[in-house]
Amino acid sequence: MGVPRDADAKAIKDAFRNLALKYHPDRNKEPGAEERFKEIAAAYAVLSDPKKRAEYDAGGPAGVAGYSAEDLFGGIDFQDLFRGFGFDFGGGLFDLFSQRRHGPSRGDNIEVNIAISLEKVASGGEETVRYGRSAPCDRCHGYGTADGKPPRACSACHGSGQQVTARQQGNVAVRQISPCPVCRGRGKVIDQVCPDCGGRGEVEKSESLTVSIPVGVEDGMALRVAGRGMASPEPGGVPGDLYVVVRARPDPRFQRDGADLWRQETLPLTDAVLGTKLEVETLEGSKAQVDVPAGIQPDTVLRLRNKGLPQFGGKGKGDLYLQVKVQIPEKLGREERELYEHLRALTGKAKRHFWE
Repeated sequence: MGVPRDADAKAIKDAFRNLALKYHPDRNKEPGAEERFKEIAAAYAVLSDPKKRAEYDAGGPAGVAGYSAEDLFGGIDFQDLFRGFGFDFGGGLFDLFSQRRHGPSRGDNIEVNIAISLEKVASGGEETVRYGRSAPCDRCHGYGTADGKPPRACSACHGSGQQVTARQQGNVAVRQISPCPVCRGRGKVIDQVCPDCGGRGEVEKSESLTVSIPVGVEDGMALRVAGRGMASPEPGGVPGDLYVVVRARPDPRFQRDGADLWRQETLPLTDAVLGTKLEVETLEGSKAQVDVPAGIQPDTVLRLRNKGLPQFGGKGKGDLYLQVKVQIPEKLGREERELYEHLRALTGKAKRHFWE
């Protein structure tokens, strides 16, 4: 985790929180992020426990190799570790480390993208999300039957979903296993299908919900809403989760770079040469006074401290950067041309004087 060997509990916790906020798979969808998060969480589980830390110091990775996922993470309150960050780090986290499955399979997750204004990034708040998903049929309770009761076991395969045939080839007994042709391998038979879902046990629904946008939400952050994903393919199974991926809507005034904002300001050539004062629009809607020094060069960047977006997690604010562009006049009036000609003559005279 990038901490020294003698790091205390607070340093270990701070390092873990910073790295977990970056790599948690609810937020980071990049390849390898989930594996990196598992490594970080496992390191924290060892280093935050005095007994495990001592065993690791004595034997390295082999010293803690015998611990199961339950042993490592069972005593850690991840929800408490990340309370106040406006993000769910507790629900479903242990599932990342456990390969065991109990009961019916889980439904698939759904990912929905939403675009919010920079103002909403700065203030946080609520946002309505609309999406479609498969959900258990209310009429048949997900069984697909007209009476809403579990389907009967197939009499041909006795609920196994398999057909077994045996034959003798010389001294060898051959058993062939194939899907049951009566129930098509399901092991159950629906005599009368549900009229609402046609026997599928699920229906398509359009849903909307309100999600809480944390202040300073990072571009591409995924907010997890547990249990609002696709229905389980099996009766009694839990649904998947909904992941709301948040991005900042393009803004004609600013470009976002993390917590920083960028803006272009175009100056007339005379203001670039002589210097000037600018009134610059900020995200808050107020005007900021900026002194432009005389002789400023094209593409010079000026910084306005703390005029950017809030940092996610309450760590201050970013800055507003102004990239200066200089406007060269394309057409000149007679008087303007005479002035520029005079200026060129003065400039040439100054150069000759320098070399003389």
